[in-house]
Amino acid sequence: MTKNKRAVVFVRLKDGVLDPQGVTIGKALQQMGYDDFVSVRTGKFFELEINDSNGDIEKKIDEVCSKLLANPVIERYTVEKD
Repeated sequence: MTKNKRAVVFVRLKDGVLDPQGVTIGKALQQMGYDDFVSVRTGKFFELEINDSNGDIEKKIDEVCSKLLANPVIERYTVEKD
């Protein structure tokens, strides 16, 4: 029996790309009196459960990330596997 594996994909905007949601959160923090926070950058993450019976899963994860989960023009991603 093949045990399913798990991968967590973190997607973040590349440096230099404007993050309007992060700016808005940063302003809200300042208005709430949290002056210690200098900036905020947002991102997203995905948990993937994978049946690795065919092997070569790293290549498949990379394809899924670059084709669907992240926009390679403005975002970067990292993968953590269990």
